[in-house]
Amino acid sequence: MNFAFICMKNDMDGAIPGTNGTLHSIYDYTSTEKAQLIWAVAIGTIIGTIPYNWMYVRYGAKNVFLSAGIISLVATSCTPFAAANNYVLLLIIRLIQGIAYAADFAVIGIICVKWAPHDEVAFFVSVLTVFSPFATVITTAVTGFLCTSSFGWRSSFYVHSVAGALCFFLWYIVYSDDPLSHSSVTSRELASIQKGKSAAHFDKKREIPYLKMITNSALVCTWFNAFMDLSMSIMIITYSPIYFNTVLEFPIEQTAFIIGITNFAQLPFKFGAAFVSDRITSINPKLKMLIFNTISCGIVSILFGGLGFISKDQKWLAMFLLIAVNCLMSTNCAGFYQCGRHVSQQFADVVIAAIQFCKCLALFFVPAIVAATVSDESDRGQWSHAFLVMSGLLLVANFSAYIFFTDQPAEFTKCEEPHDFPLKGSVNDEKL
Repeated sequence: MNFAFICMKNDMDGAIPGTNGTLHSIYDYTSTEKAQLIWAVAIGTIIGTIPYNWMYVRYGAKNVFLSAGIISLVATSCTPFAAANNYVLLLIIRLIQGIAYAADFAVIGIICVKWAPHDEVAFFVSVLTVFSPFATVITTAVTGFLCTSSFGWRSSFYVHSVAGALCFFLWYIVYSDDPLSHSSVTSRELASIQKGKSAAHFDKKREIPYLKMITNSALVCTWFNAFMDLSMSIMIITYSPIYFNTVLEFPIEQTAFIIGITNFAQLPFKFGAAFVSDRITSINPKLKMLIFNTISCGIVSILFGGLGFISKDQKWLAMFLLIAVNCLMSTNCAGFYQCGRHVSQQFADVVIAAIQFCKCLALFFVPAIVAATVSDESDRGQWSHAFLVMSGLLLVANFSAYIFFTDQPAEFTKCEEPHDFPLKGSVNDEKL
């Protein structure tokens, strides 16, 4: 919906008289209303994070994530109706979308714990977290095209609902909660998945040491870095279309293309970082995570801080700078994510679910920063203040990693020694 804001404000269907006698679009939301629509998603995600995490542990991911998908599809398809009829109803729809969105990061953690071999966790994280930039590429391009076509902005919500239905249908027929029961997993693959893991990785009745986790300094530092990294990501996803269109004066079609290409460009960097993290064993794991955290947080903070000082006469330089920021941010799968995984082991799904909670907080934090520093969306100077606040805090998070990051498992993970699991029968064995 963030990109649709640009198109919606030009829709005069149902326009009302403004204070100066001119017609005012009912879809031309104020900065406060835009922030409220974002906060509604954040509140919904906060409400949904703990229940979804509990349901994943108790019932598995397959049906629970499907239910979240159905809720999201229905809410998305109802958005144009709500926007046209009642602002409060629109806030409720956004709240429901937030509840469904809470299922995303927790399912990533479950898949990593149950399906990822120990030496491929960074790759799994990189592939699974690619949904955000990949979705931004697709939705921005599709929304940009539909907004400027005869179909209008409403069609964007319907098209995405249909596409989402197809995706969740594929999820239901392809995914299994247990590698042991999946018909396509061979004994060799199962042995690779289970190697080095304990029964706790697969136990649905495990006790989660919440108190010990939230008081672990390495995990707190991981979540702090994740919070600032996600805040930066939300800043880019939510406000860069407005900044590029309003301040740098890119047309809507070019803005859609720019946002899409900047998100697509990061994919090789994300997978490259995962490959180095998983496969280059000659470098100490802690050193690797610090290097990649410095790239994804430290260097990014400096580049992003400079974005607000580029004038519209150099707007293409701003585009390349945004591409660089997105590309370098994508290496976080080998940074703070790895610290969280090393420390928490079989509880990595809880750590990643907590990162989702960090994203909820970021959905409040970023609009608040923008609301406090930007009163005129066309004023580059005001935007530069917002960029500098974000970059400064991200730099602080990066420095804290040098003090608290570790690659050693926490004491609360050492409940039992890894052992061998029964392998699948010969029906799925590879022919040797």
